[in-house]
Amino acid sequence: MTAISPRSEPPESVHRFVGNGRTCDAPVHFDCERIETIVFERAADVSVAIAREIAELIRVRRSEDRACVLGLATGSTPTQVYGELVRMHREEGLSFANVVTFNLDEYWPMPPEALQSYRRFMNEHLFDHVDIDPANTHVPDGTIAFEEIRSYCAAYEQAIVDAGGIDLQLLGLGRTGHVGFNEPGSGVDSRTRLIHLDRVTLKDAASDFFGEENVPTRAITMGVGSILDARRVVLMAFGEGKAAVAARAIEGEVTETVAASFLQRHADATVYLDAGAADSLSRSATPWAVGPVGWSEDLVRKAVIWLAERVSKAILKLEAEDYNEHGLQELLAERGSVYDINLEVFRSVQRAITGWPGGKPAGRKRSGDIDRPRDEVFPKRILVFSPHPDDDVISMGGTLIRLVDQGHEVHVAYQTSGNIAVFDSEALRFADFVAHFNGMFGFGAAEAEAMERRVAEVLRRKNPGEVDLPEVQKIKGLIRRIEATDAGRSCGVRDDRLHFLDLPFYETGRVTKKPLGAEDVEIIADLLRTVKPHQVYAAGDLSDPHGTHRTCLAAVFRAMNAVAEDDWASKCVLWLYRGAWQEWGIEHFDMAVPVSPGELKRKITAIFKHQSQKDKALFPGPDEREFWQRAEQRNRGTADRLDRLGFAEYEAVEAFVRWDGRFID
Repeated sequence: MTAISPRSEPPESVHRFVGNGRTCDAPVHFDCERIETIVFERAADVSVAIAREIAELIRVRRSEDRACVLGLATGSTPTQVYGELVRMHREEGLSFANVVTFNLDEYWPMPPEALQSYRRFMNEHLFDHVDIDPANTHVPDGTIAFEEIRSYCAAYEQAIVDAGGIDLQLLGLGRTGHVGFNEPGSGVDSRTRLIHLDRVTLKDAASDFFGEENVPTRAITMGVGSILDARRVVLMAFGEGKAAVAARAIEGEVTETVAASFLQRHADATVYLDAGAADSLSRSATPWAVGPVGWSEDLVRKAVIWLAERVSKAILKLEAEDYNEHGLQELLAERGSVYDINLEVFRSVQRAITGWPGGKPAGRKRSGDIDRPRDEVFPKRILVFSPHPDDDVISMGGTLIRLVDQGHEVHVAYQTSGNIAVFDSEALRFADFVAHFNGMFGFGAAEAEAMERRVAEVLRRKNPGEVDLPEVQKIKGLIRRIEATDAGRSCGVRDDRLHFLDLPFYETGRVTKKPLGAEDVEIIADLLRTVKPHQVYAAGDLSDPHGTHRTCLAAVFRAMNAVAEDDWASKCVLWLYRGAWQEWGIEHFDMAVPVSPGELKRKITAIFKHQSQKDKALFPGPDEREFWQRAEQRNRGTADRLDRLGFAEYEAVEAFVRWDGRFID
């Protein structure tokens, strides 16, 4: 079983649909979906497909000697689309000379040179890299005087009309279902206007502004009516975090509370999703309810667990009536025996539950031990990759403790410094401590005090989101490193087995990072060749709203590809963990490690060592709970689900998916 099943090549056509239990190469219509919806397993494939459609439209308009008018979106979702368009321009000669663009929105007030400006975003991701005429690029002006906004918005609408109307409008999807900044309550006839941002939108934007308190509360946005005027509309969304709202927009009623649902009324609208964002669609959540399916082992497990939770029964207590009354007649007819189906699923989950994540040593058997296969390689070399300096203990702290306590050689590699996630006040506190410490003992006191004064002066003048000086970045990185070292010690990991990689892609001092580069991959590959691990653990938390987890996982995959021919690599197993943003479901996991009450306390203690992230993290994401609360409640939640399904009653459980060996990012 795998969580992600990537293809080695980008799709040749956008008409590839993938759902749990079904894969086909031609368009499929699902009656429950009220907008044409195309699902690719990987976000990268979605971006390539959309970029190709845009490129083809540009070429067609050029052959007709007409302008191609594009409506464009900002945010992390369309960045790969723009990256692919830039690649096509450089490598395939795609010209933007005939392109006119209108962006959806801009914060107000917002100077165009600000780090968070959408004008700057578009320049950095697209306009500065192609041959588009700057006069043909339109982004709402965040510096317009308040008393002029109404007339400015009317002029923006008129400019779209004068350009001939938008040929293709690209949209992202907000967590509230908003498109552009059309928050819940935006009507179908709404036009370009100044709008007050929803609380959820403000929270989601907090990371870009280094704190929710710094996010502008208003923005200029094209309206729902403006969007629906486009001849074609393409909406894209990635990750499980968007799954619920995507399903509401696609399968739910048209409503002002989910502005994206108005696309159901458009004559030529398409939604593109990756597998995570499609997770709540009927075709993925309950594919047996929308048409015939091939009953694979994975799908049977998914269906039976769904049924057991639907009727509030343990798996082994399900009866034929339960299957028949809840749309699973085909499964029952195909397999014939309720007992056999129940037992098959029960055993598949039970086999995944183990207290020995590194394997059981050969020749060691205690009274009462479950008869599991013994492992000839014991102890093992274990390498845990942690995107930020705290993801290891947040997501798999209990398993980490278990692996150390069972005698394995455990290494932890912190892929990034995490320096942008430290409050300025925390950096100033440490600088002040160094100055006083050196003054107390006479160790370069004057130099330390000068450094402290410089840091204090810079931080006092610093605007929210402004890039830190290199010295301040180093202080913040050192804070995270010290915390991670303390946390590692509390889990029993030796100091010399903690590796701080400080991957270069991350070191921009900004939320926006550089693309993953060869140097990043080489650093990880070198560590893999040094440790030669039997097991690798990496973060599969792809709904990380800041994108670092996704980039770090891509780095691990590329590095594993680079070392694939090494003798040790063929026997290396890669496990994906989650926990910071969501957890693996019982229907998906391949290994579940029970965490005892004592281990759970040790795990939480290790998380507490990350004091700079305690009480209030700088980038908490949409989940308002502290990281230790998320971890505790998710781990206990998995244990509670297992208990209700008829398995042993555990205090907490950490879940993992085994990667299938195809290291494609």
